[in-house]
Amino acid sequence: MSIIKLHDKYFKSYISAQKIDETIKNLVNQISEDLKDEDTPLFIGILNGSFMFVADFVKKYHANCEVSFVKLASYEGTNSTGAIKQLVGINENLEGRTVVILEDIIDTGNTLQEIYKIFENKNLKQLKIATLFFKPDVFKKELPIDYIGLSIPDKFIVGYGLDYDGIGRNLESIYQLTKEQNMKNIVLFGPPGAGKGTQADVLKEKYNLKHISTGDVFRYNIKNETELGLLAKSYMDNGDLVPDEVTIDMLKAEVEKNPDAKGFIFDGFPRTESQAKALDAFLEEKGEGINGMVALEVPEDLLVERLLGRGKVSGRADDQDESKIRNRFNEYNTKTAILKDYYQAQNKYFAVNGVGSISEITENLCQVFDKL
Repeated sequence: MSIIKLHDKYFKSYISAQKIDETIKNLVNQISEDLKDEDTPLFIGILNGSFMFVADFVKKYHANCEVSFVKLASYEGTNSTGAIKQLVGINENLEGRTVVILEDIIDTGNTLQEIYKIFENKNLKQLKIATLFFKPDVFKKELPIDYIGLSIPDKFIVGYGLDYDGIGRNLESIYQLTKEQNMKNIVLFGPPGAGKGTQADVLKEKYNLKHISTGDVFRYNIKNETELGLLAKSYMDNGDLVPDEVTIDMLKAEVEKNPDAKGFIFDGFPRTESQAKALDAFLEEKGEGINGMVALEVPEDLLVERLLGRGKVSGRADDQDESKIRNRFNEYNTKTAILKDYYQAQNKYFAVNGVGSISEITENLCQVFDKL
């Protein structure tokens, strides 16, 4: 899940495109069954919000039909004004016709009331109302609604045709108004030997963030024989990978130990898409999210040379065998490619040149951090 900013407000992902599609299919099935004996019903969308709903609905409706629109207005910003202005009416001869109104959302019922007024003298055969979203908590009118896609709480939403002061209509899923992110959370990535840990130590001080290294967290839990540490060790002793849920639980515990933190630099986590999704879900529960994944980019040959040199000094066995070092890069590149796609889809992936002195690389990173 993700958090986006439109104008001055923040919105969190709420209803997926897949869920919307399933809901529309259900509405089409219900209405198709009820209108199976009708010749050519007229579907009328309420602009501007319903254009995406109407388009997807009629594509799934396989019997003959006609489509038209009426435009009404009742929203300014994120609050309903309660006053309806009819902007564009229906000019077709509707006498004896079956008309189905396709609404994107019904909340107070003010728009619905105006719809009934518009059609009360049209001598219709029948008028039916279908809405993709319905807010029962604020519905104030004693008016019939024939088909309801999803009932939702009274919180402002955008996406799938719905807007906030003109923008957000083109989002394929629904986002719900949420509070501004107070924390700055960065996923710091880099291949072995890129100097991630060194840079994290500098950045955490500069931006007053908490540095969480997956390796440090594992070592702490195992050394102190915490419940999660013992569980992780049992997998490791058997030569098995530690399950994602154990790793994320360790990270959650580390975050919870720092309730006053202004944000976190996550180092070495997430490593898989499932871990990234779990991290997003955990942060969303706190009203927060990942601001960006920042990846240090360094040519592999340069890093191999650097690691081999480090191995001569440190004596670390895994830094003295070039084939093992290359395997570590292969693993990193495979996992990073997946995560790059995941965060890029959210416009949260940032590549940074990791070649140069420590201070030069820090400056490169700060240029991205300042924007985030």
